[in-house]
Amino acid sequence: MTGPRVTEDLLVVGAGGFAREAAQAVRDVAAADAARGLAPRWRLAGHLDDDPALHGREVDGAPVLGGTERVHELAGARVVVCVGSPRDYAVRARLVRRLGLPVSRYATVVHPTAAVSGSSVLGAGSVLLAHCVLTAAVRLGSHVAVMPHVVLTHDDAVGDFATLASGVRLGGGVRLGRGAYVGAGSLVREYTAVGAWSLTGMGSTVLADVPPGEVWAGSPARRLRAADGPALDELRTDGQMSGRWPGTRMESPVA
Repeated sequence: MTGPRVTEDLLVVGAGGFAREAAQAVRDVAAADAARGLAPRWRLAGHLDDDPALHGREVDGAPVLGGTERVHELAGARVVVCVGSPRDYAVRARLVRRLGLPVSRYATVVHPTAAVSGSSVLGAGSVLLAHCVLTAAVRLGSHVAVMPHVVLTHDDAVGDFATLASGVRLGGGVRLGRGAYVGAGSLVREYTAVGAWSLTGMGSTVLADVPPGEVWAGSPARRLRAADGPALDELRTDGQMSGRWPGTRMESPVA
């Protein structure tokens, strides 16, 4: 038998839009736990951000406790890293690498309205926001951002550090490489691959494989150019790890 669940403090690294959405998801998880008569899984301890202007302030009612290196001082808290944008979607990987935390420090946050099948697995540090759906045997790597109303269907595999913006729909058997960014409202055809550190523009219809390190957009999506420097830097860094798919440790969504 196991004892009563212990509520853990949770730190959100970042204080921008994605971080604020993740913090709200943590609050919503706590409210759903309380409605079921359970102790909350997480207590939102606050944000960490490297912008000194934010230190000591509140963001949507949650304190900004200082810079990101404070994760090492606050060693009893679990962590999610919630940074990144289409302008620099490699920043999450760089920050996770710089912090150097063990996998056990990372939480996996799943909004209570998300529908995650029992046959799907989620990596540590990933965040799934409201009304996303993972249907059957979906594999999600670590530190993946899944925005609201995303649908991942059977046998999709998503690499570490990928971002799926709001309203993305993946057909069955799609493979998203490490660090791939799929823009809002994009549709990706079944059994198609989006390569590591590539980006598809918002509203794209992806009907063919996207090679690593490229930017595609349109309907049907076509190559526009090479990805920006930070993404290409990560692609070069990952070259020695080409055998790893989709990434690191997986865990149950209720772990």
